[in-house]
Amino acid sequence: MKRVSTSPTPSSASSLFSRRVSRRDFLRGLGTTAISAATLGAQGVASELAQANAEKVHGPGAVPVTLSVNGERRTFTIEPRVTLLEALRMNAGLTGAKEACDRATCGACTVLLDGDPVYACSVLAIEAQGAEIETIEGLTKSGELTRLQHAFIDKDGLQCGFCTPGFVLTLTALLRKNPHPTEAEIRRASAGNLCRCGSQPRIIAAALAAGGTETAAKATVIHFHDHALA
Repeated sequence: MKRVSTSPTPSSASSLFSRRVSRRDFLRGLGTTAISAATLGAQGVASELAQANAEKVHGPGAVPVTLSVNGERRTFTIEPRVTLLEALRMNAGLTGAKEACDRATCGACTVLLDGDPVYACSVLAIEAQGAEIETIEGLTKSGELTRLQHAFIDKDGLQCGFCTPGFVLTLTALLRKNPHPTEAEIRRASAGNLCRCGSQPRIIAAALAAGGTETAAKATVIHFHDHALA
């Protein structure tokens, strides 16, 4: 009877040995990769920490803050915690932006930052450095009211007037980008502004008039001269 050997042949043993080495190499390589990744990660964290530590710390005391307001560069010495609204009102003497909710919900403090309406109560003055800031005072530097401001008067778009600067700036930004907005676009753009007197219909009518669009049929506008309080 021919004896059958259960031992692997030289070629099969060599193949098996090769496979075992490959697995071992794979595991060794996996460990090396993990260590390398961890090392790179640690180096990255260390680099970020070093960069953060190298940055100049502002505060808690007052520091120079330079703002470009209505085309004029002005430098104030204020604490980093001071909001843009506070800096404009208390330091720059520009009181058109109103402090109302102080929670970024009513829009009375709206100013334009690089052309976009923002809540000045929720932006630090130090963060606004390098940006172009425009307040309601900046719209009438020449002494002439804008078309939108005239429309607010013609359409009786204000009562107490406290929210008016914010609405005017928000809608000014809209009209600059979209000269002929629809009523829906005006409502969407001014959704972040609140008139507690309830003058929104007249404000919308004023924006439509400034854009050269007919007032929507649903909006009943009482002319200023026909108003009971006129």
